[in-house]
Amino acid sequence: MSGRAAARADVPWAALCVVAVLALLPVGRLSELPLAIGAVAGLVLLARGRLGEVRSGVALVLVLFAAYWLAAMLSAVAAVRPDKTLSTAASLLRFAPFALFAVYALRRPADLERTTVAIAAIVSLWVIDAWVQMLTGYGLAGAAEAERITGIFGADNVKFGPVLATLSPFVLIVAHERYGRRGLALAALAVLVPVLLAGSRSAWIAYALVCTVLAWRETRRWPTFAALGAAVAAIAAIAVALAWQVSDRFDARIDRSLRAFEGTGQALDEASAGRLAIWQAAVSMTAAHPLTGVGVRGFRYAYPQYAAPGDRFVDSSGDTGASHAHQLVLEILSETGVIGLALWLAGSVVAVRAWRRADAAARARARPAALALLAATFPLNSHLAFYSAWWSLLFWWLLALYAAAVTMPAPTASPSRPLSPPP
Repeated sequence: MSGRAAARADVPWAALCVVAVLALLPVGRLSELPLAIGAVAGLVLLARGRLGEVRSGVALVLVLFAAYWLAAMLSAVAAVRPDKTLSTAASLLRFAPFALFAVYALRRPADLERTTVAIAAIVSLWVIDAWVQMLTGYGLAGAAEAERITGIFGADNVKFGPVLATLSPFVLIVAHERYGRRGLALAALAVLVPVLLAGSRSAWIAYALVCTVLAWRETRRWPTFAALGAAVAAIAAIAVALAWQVSDRFDARIDRSLRAFEGTGQALDEASAGRLAIWQAAVSMTAAHPLTGVGVRGFRYAYPQYAAPGDRFVDSSGDTGASHAHQLVLEILSETGVIGLALWLAGSVVAVRAWRRADAAARARARPAALALLAATFPLNSHLAFYSAWWSLLFWWLLALYAAAVTMPAPTASPSRPLSPPP
């Protein structure tokens, strides 16, 4: 087999390995298997000097990973649990070779476009399963959790809302590419209801952000955007009103949210599901450990020392508390300090500059992953832990897709269209 034929032969399994990470995400830790295979393959490609044709993607991955990993590693200097911080930093190393592998596996536009469509198909199946669970009470993963729809992730895993909102750009953009504005509108409505009934207010904000960005891309003019926004808001209000009436789960979440208008500190804390107390403790940790924080994944061990008396997240023994800050900026500050925040900001600047330097075709291919990353990291929201094993995996999977897409040069001639019109 010639070298060119061998290069073609390695694409299907490589792209499939990238997609398999997402497909297995709801199944416990099984998603680590294709990630590990990709990481080993990435090391082999690096050792054999096969990454030369994706040099720009390699450079972007390494810079982004350096910002992410060095923030974790440097936080071990004054960590409250150095063993936990160092073991976490060591476990994060698997993401760099996997991202290099993904950049190589998706180096051709056709492969990346097929992968994006496969991702949209997987997330669409999750949406269909969520609708079945809403209508019958049961889905592929069994019965829903008592207060929310949990979809394919199961009743003991309430991450469905944030994950669906984060990955929704793949469904919406592919629907728009295949079926135009009507397809985009129908897909947005199909995803809206499961996001609402998943009961995560952070997911509501993330999905609203995704829809706002896509609406602006469709209009590009303030009057048209305002008119479209009013129509979307009216549809969303109708959906909320219906869900409020027919779903006890959604009703409970809204009632809790409305407690914020009572104006008392206790009511605000209840409305935020206790996050107000967690954020106050995170601010205190940052003040006490300004440079390098309490160490990555050390938040729960430092929490009792900075929690208010009677804090409900402190366990009876007083040894641990809330697992993380539930807010990206506060997580970075409390666990990695201002040095970590500076590194994250530097990585963000590099990611944005890569977008600006990309040509129109590369931006179009990168748009689903870029918008998903924006939804995941939007600072005016609450978040899952970006240094936890599960969410960091999804975060770096998205970063790998973004790096592969945004650094891909435009083909000289290609019969396939980009996933969305260039700006």
